[in-house]
Amino acid sequence: MKVLMIKLSAFGDLIHCLPALDDVLARDDVDEVHWLVDERFAFVTAVFPEQVTIHRVALKGKHPLRAAWQAIRMLRQEKFDWVIDLQSLIKSSLIAAALGSKVVGFDAREIREKPATWLQRSTRFQTDDRHVVQKYRRVAAEPWRQPHAAYPLLAYVEPLIHRDMCEHLDAVLLDGLPDQPWVVLSLGGSWQTKELPDATWRDLITGMQNMGTHAIICWGHAEEQEKAARIAQGTSATVLPERLGMQALCALLLQADVLVATDTGVLHLAAALQRPTVSFWGPSASWRSGPLGERHCFVESNPACGPCFKRQCANFVCMDMIRAEEMIAGLEQVGEGESGG
Repeated sequence: MKVLMIKLSAFGDLIHCLPALDDVLARDDVDEVHWLVDERFAFVTAVFPEQVTIHRVALKGKHPLRAAWQAIRMLRQEKFDWVIDLQSLIKSSLIAAALGSKVVGFDAREIREKPATWLQRSTRFQTDDRHVVQKYRRVAAEPWRQPHAAYPLLAYVEPLIHRDMCEHLDAVLLDGLPDQPWVVLSLGGSWQTKELPDATWRDLITGMQNMGTHAIICWGHAEEQEKAARIAQGTSATVLPERLGMQALCALLLQADVLVATDTGVLHLAAALQRPTVSFWGPSASWRSGPLGERHCFVESNPACGPCFKRQCANFVCMDMIRAEEMIAGLEQVGEGESGG
C-alpha cells in the first residue's frame, strides 16, 4: 500500500504528527509513505524518519496556484492508495481530492473550514481525543477501520525523533560560555498573543543567575533577534549570534539542561528530543497541545477569558499574569526530575 500524508504547516503541528506517522510506518501492509509539506516548513522534516519521501509545495510563494497544480500533477503519478489529510483545510482538501485517491480527514464537527468536508471522508473524534496528537493518530488510523466497527482508544503518545541528531553537535557555536548549567530560552511565538513581556524574561534571567544557571537566548527571525538583544541587555544572558538551522537547533537542545518556551515549535521539538521543558500558557491550552510527562512543567495563567485560542486580542491579560517565580520553580522541578532519573 502507498500512502500520502498531508500536513502543510506549521512547526509545532508537524512535530505533533510524528506519532501518527509512526503508526502508519508500523503497518505491515504499508510499503511507502510520502509527506506533503509547505515549502516554508520543509526544514522541520529533517527530523522525520529517513524512509519517508518528502514533497514540497510553495502555497505562500509568488504563484501559489501554479505551485499547487505542479504538485498535483507530480503527486498523481505516484498513484496513492490513500491520502491522509492531517491539515483538513480547503487548500489541503483540494489537493488531496485532485489526486484521485481515497481521502480521509478531520471530524466534520471540528474542522475550521467546513467546505473541506465535502471532499474527504471525515473521521469521527471520540470523547477521549482531547490532545492534538490523539486526533492526528485517529485520522491516520481511519483508512484501516472497518465500516461500522467500534472506535478503539487511541492514547496520547509522546512524539519522538528517531534519527540520531548527535552528529550535528559540532555545528553549534557555544565557545565562551560559562562552565555552569545552562538553559535555552526560546522567545518565538507564532501568535502575537503568545509573547511574554520583556520584563518577565529579564526577571527570569535574573532568577536563573541567582540559582547558578546561565541563559542562552535563541531566535528565529530579525524581529526576535532584536527582542533577544533588548532582553539580554544588562543581564548575564547569551544571545546566539546567528539563526540556527534544524540540525544545529537540535544539537543545542540536546546539550541544554532545560528549554523554556511558550507553546511553539521549539518547545515541541525539545520534547520530541526527550529534553526537559518549562512552558507557559495563556491563549492556548496545555491539555490540547502540551508535551505531557514528568519531564515537562506547565506555567498557566488561566484567565477567566481563556483559553481563547486567539491570535490577536483586545483584552490581552493572560501573558501578563505569568510570573518569573513560577518558571524558576518549574526549572527546579524538572531539574530534580532529571537528577532523580
